[in-house]
Amino acid sequence: MILVGNQRGGAKDLALHLLKEENDHVRVHELRGFMSDNLVSALNESYAVSRGTRCRQFLFSLSLNPPPSEDVSTEEFERTIERAESALGLTGQPRAIVFHEKEGPGGVRRHAHAVWSRINADELKAIQLSHTKRKLTALSRDLFIERQWQMPRGLMVSGERDMRNFTLAEWQQGKRAQKDARDIKAAIQDCWAVSDSCDAFARALESRGYKLARGDRRAFVAVDMHGEVYSIPRWTGLKTRDVRARLGEVDDTLPSVEARSREFAAQVSTRLRELREEEARKEAAERQRVEEQRNMLVERQRQERAMQDAALRERWQRETAERQMRFSTGLRGLVDRLTGKAARLREQNITAAHAALHRDRAERDQLVFHQMRERASFAHQQRAAIRDVGTRVQELDADIQCIAAHPPPERMPEPERSRAPPANGRQHDRDARREEFLRQRRGEAAERGRSRSLRRDFER
Repeated sequence: MILVGNQRGGAKDLALHLLKEENDHVRVHELRGFMSDNLVSALNESYAVSRGTRCRQFLFSLSLNPPPSEDVSTEEFERTIERAESALGLTGQPRAIVFHEKEGPGGVRRHAHAVWSRINADELKAIQLSHTKRKLTALSRDLFIERQWQMPRGLMVSGERDMRNFTLAEWQQGKRAQKDARDIKAAIQDCWAVSDSCDAFARALESRGYKLARGDRRAFVAVDMHGEVYSIPRWTGLKTRDVRARLGEVDDTLPSVEARSREFAAQVSTRLRELREEEARKEAAERQRVEEQRNMLVERQRQERAMQDAALRERWQRETAERQMRFSTGLRGLVDRLTGKAARLREQNITAAHAALHRDRAERDQLVFHQMRERASFAHQQRAAIRDVGTRVQELDADIQCIAAHPPPERMPEPERSRAPPANGRQHDRDARREEFLRQRRGEAAERGRSRSLRRDFER
């Protein structure tokens, strides 16, 4: 159990903070040593008493946080508070105990707050508190050892606290699939084969996700949306003069590589932002739906606790009346007191009342633990639904940032074709030119093979 305490003032602010509705359930468990029966007035009493001294931090506030996976009973919280009170030197001081239940990063958890007045009312002096952090850390370590809980490394060795408290989801990002070089070469060669001019080649490249650009050495290059540059002669397997024979000379009217990259970035970023806004709206709607369901669950649980409290109160009153009826009245009651029977009945009633008190606490704890598990299951399911939408939003944000930072480090899928397929006649001409190009390439490869064979025969 992690114990965190500090001296402080501000009685009203602390009381309002402990009673905040941001918690699913708030229960004022104990007010000891105060005249008032509500938390705000009780802590204000401590402030009034402190006015007779020079002490400004007249309260000591302690939070008790058990591991989220453990069910800690009310009596165990009380024993821990008693041990902390003794270790700090606050035995017998006015004290308030408040229980909170809320959903946190580790799931649904139940924790407690204890607040003491530091002012000794008899002497009107503040109790000196020294080394509170060390004392609470030692007590916390003892609790983990006694209950055989898994102790945090920061509690075992103070120098090993890990400040990198990031979740795995914050670090993980999917890897984009890289293009195969053979696919790139086939795409550029296909565009070359079906083109007969510079404009036709540029349009063919755009249909395959590339843009024609002017290279650094005034050569024709293709640029993809990731900023990668591909030399046209190299990827088509042609000589530079053959490329210029079909496309013409490179002039300043042809955009540069940087300009083409900016065009790609603007086009893709616009679409990604649209998708991101759509996913963000979905995420907001999902969060609102989850919050409404959680509020309904909490309200139902509050009603269950109110019904249990009413039932326990009615049973306590009935059992108290039954215990009181055991005593005789009149002359018989006088005889019972003289014979000692009344004293024996009183002891039996005290024992029965103590057992009933522990029974009622156990029943309250069982309902608390059941409701905590219920909220934990609900929170797990809803976090998974929100995480799916949030992950898509994060991936889109990462893609937008990658495109804004040129060149992006990760690849993204190719865009869909933006142009309609050509008419049948033009398609036939392009297919014919492509077949002619491939036939020419196969003839050149065969000629090179025959030359190598003749050279080997001559050498032999």
